[in-house]
Amino acid sequence: MRLDASQIRKFEQSGYLFLPGVFDAAEVALLHSAAERVYALDREEVWREENGAPRTAFAAHTYDEAFRRLGAHPRLIEPVMQLLDGQVYIHQYKVNAKAAFDGAVWQWHQDFGTWNRDDDMPEPRAMNIAVFVDEVAAYNGPLLFIPGSHVSGVLPAGHDLETTSYPLWTLDRATITALAERGGIVAPVGEPGGVLLFHSNLVHASPPNISPWPRTIVYLSLCEVSNHIRRFKRAEWIAHRDFTPIEPLDDDCLRVLAAEQAA
Repeated sequence: MRLDASQIRKFEQSGYLFLPGVFDAAEVALLHSAAERVYALDREEVWREENGAPRTAFAAHTYDEAFRRLGAHPRLIEPVMQLLDGQVYIHQYKVNAKAAFDGAVWQWHQDFGTWNRDDDMPEPRAMNIAVFVDEVAAYNGPLLFIPGSHVSGVLPAGHDLETTSYPLWTLDRATITALAERGGIVAPVGEPGGVLLFHSNLVHASPPNISPWPRTIVYLSLCEVSNHIRRFKRAEWIAHRDFTPIEPLDDDCLRVLAAEQAA
């Protein structure tokens, strides 16, 4: 799957691009079952909210076949290779939950800010591509973006070790206010199977989910191979150290697995 010139232009201007209907109902059902399966595991990679609700499953592609195949799916890998102009490896893989009523906040931050400060990733030649496994709506903890904020480069940040279960380099209120007054705030929403690409310097957050509807999104953080990290202080399952370029699988790889599991 390749992006056209207008899609690339939109991504470059706003820092993100939403593509509806990239995965069909059968593929989404497979991923939904896989998410429930990994959230039930007792593993160090599976993090939970204070009340025990799932928050994120790191490196799920290393212990679940459906997520392994998703991590090399051509509909995800090829557009990122196009935007980064090179082969890519998986820097980070997360299956993020916003449990009904219990999904907590992710503070305002830039992903490259963390990758650079914690992992010594040299340049923002990395990005996120996210798959909506549930409907993402205005009421169940969607991502919040400040359009165009990626052009500001890496912004000053403080290391938040207390607000959430996952440490983040977060931006202060004055910075967010100034950026939002200039670019506004948007919440990309869509049906299951939609895909969201966003720049590693795009300022983003997500609010708590106090609705009765859960929301799961799978995130692949992909980095151009020559831009690989140089520092290895974080656990390998958080910041991966295998810089092998991803070889995209066949387009029907998820459908084949769904058929095998149904047989």
